[in-house]
Amino acid sequence: MSPIRVRAMTEADAPAVLTIYQAGVDGGNASFEDTAPTWDAFDASKLAAHRLVAVDHDDIVLGWAAVSAVSGRAVYAGVVEHSVYVDPDARRRGVARALLTALVASTEAAGIWTIQSGVFPENTASLALHQACGWRVVGIRERVGRHQSQGNRWRDVVFIERRSPHIS
Repeated sequence: MSPIRVRAMTEADAPAVLTIYQAGVDGGNASFEDTAPTWDAFDASKLAAHRLVAVDHDDIVLGWAAVSAVSGRAVYAGVVEHSVYVDPDARRRGVARALLTALVASTEAAGIWTIQSGVFPENTASLALHQACGWRVVGIRERVGRHQSQGNRWRDVVFIERRSPHIS
């Protein structure tokens, strides 16, 4: 296995990032979305300072992580929602852990005190990894949304968060 390096995401990474995003969407347990966004939509929705990719020794993108603001209100300036996606061929190699570790360092350096997300309960690998990395389950949002690509069925979401022990 080649070593994994995490670096800042650039626009040149867009094709790989969106391909990995679509693979996660196609898997059925990563997002309510039916298709990955365009690069322009992705770019507009993710905070530029906290977009990361994990790459191999040839700079091939293996996965990505990014955050979005949860609110425009000043009181929530230190709270973001994150996404982590890994190429199916790169799973079980530590890619997601490397991305989460780097994302925490990036956000804490910027004064962000809470990273949150919603994970489908069926995505047990993601839930286990997040808990191993110090995230906690806040609760279950029952039947919070309908999954169009899965017959418009209601889905629960496990709401998770990581509170920084360094920012008070």
